[in-house]
Amino acid sequence: MESRILSRTATFGSLSNLRKLPRESGSSCNTTSVSFVSARPIGAVGEGGNLIWGRQLRPALLLESSSLGGKPRETLRAGHVGAAASSSPAEGSDSAGEAKVAPLGFIDKYPALVTGFFFFMWYFLNVIFNIINKKIYNYFPYPYFVSVVHLFVGVVYCLVSWAVGLPKRAPMDSNLLKLLIPVAVCHALGHVTSNVSFAAVAVSFTHTIKALEPFFNAAASQFILGQSIPITLWLSLAPVVLGVSMASLTELSFNWTGFISAMISNISFTYRSIYSKKAMTDMDSTNIYAYISIIALFVCIPPAIILEGPQLLKHGFNDAIAKVGLTKFITDLFWVGMFYHLYNQLATNTLERVAPLTHAVGNVLKRVFVIGFSILIFGNKISTQTGVGTAIAIAGVAIYSYIKAKMEEEKRQAKAA
Repeated sequence: MESRILSRTATFGSLSNLRKLPRESGSSCNTTSVSFVSARPIGAVGEGGNLIWGRQLRPALLLESSSLGGKPRETLRAGHVGAAASSSPAEGSDSAGEAKVAPLGFIDKYPALVTGFFFFMWYFLNVIFNIINKKIYNYFPYPYFVSVVHLFVGVVYCLVSWAVGLPKRAPMDSNLLKLLIPVAVCHALGHVTSNVSFAAVAVSFTHTIKALEPFFNAAASQFILGQSIPITLWLSLAPVVLGVSMASLTELSFNWTGFISAMISNISFTYRSIYSKKAMTDMDSTNIYAYISIIALFVCIPPAIILEGPQLLKHGFNDAIAKVGLTKFITDLFWVGMFYHLYNQLATNTLERVAPLTHAVGNVLKRVFVIGFSILIFGNKISTQTGVGTAIAIAGVAIYSYIKAKMEEEKRQAKAA
């Protein structure tokens, strides 16, 4: 169902960008040529919750008419052929060559309502994933194997979706594979370490540590990519560092495994962002995430076998089945994998529909929702200092996201001018 929604959303979005070309005077046949160039940055969804691959996977759609050597380009996607045909002037139209305008669909008539529904489903699926994930770790503490299950269920979902054509599978070649492998490796490492942290400490604490991700992104942009980061952005990150430090000092579930794993996850997702910016493709985000999930699955399997394989065969599976039963154990693993894939995929497609500022606010609110619901569901006891530190960290992320989004919007307007 989610794939149908995303596919239809992409189709309607494309229809709204098609432009009709006027008839050429003196032409014996009336034709309309439609062409575009689509540039999309590759990114990763993820955090095990970050996924959002922030805005890295959010394609910057640049739909425009263009020509090569005076000849119009052909459309790149089969899905647009019907759209091009429907935009051709119908026989019997007036001399001005105006075509009949098709009635607007629900998505075009109520875009705000549809976007709101996407945000709701993104948050809902994210919260459910975190709850099921943590419950599994309470009786089956094997994060490497569970990480593999997350990706495996998602890959099966993608293969089934491709088989039925929702969406249509985009072709893969060696050049694109070389671009995707570094992104997928960083995604796999970040995903596994996030799950190691989720298994070791409270969900709320892991998400508090992961609030530091903007700090790592800014540092990488400044010192690795050589981009100049304004002092205002650095100052906005001070509350984030301070808040996380306060929360860590008095967190009741604190242990070094959970803390260090969350920090490694932040670094992994930062490098994923760097590799994403170096790779460009016109493939849609749903297909990109499918291919990255497949590559990441193969990356995650060897560590799971080496580090947890003997324990799983000796007593891991038997202990879990003895505690909850075979049926619940299998269904829990299936649903946690399904919710992981769906919330990441939906997050990517949701962020394609909104402006940078809305995206920034959505990311912060998502983390607040997850932290709040995890505390309510699991009854985690937190000290006053931990609560205050978490609030300061989230507020710092909100300020940073707002300033960065405003800067991006100003740059976009300057280029347009």
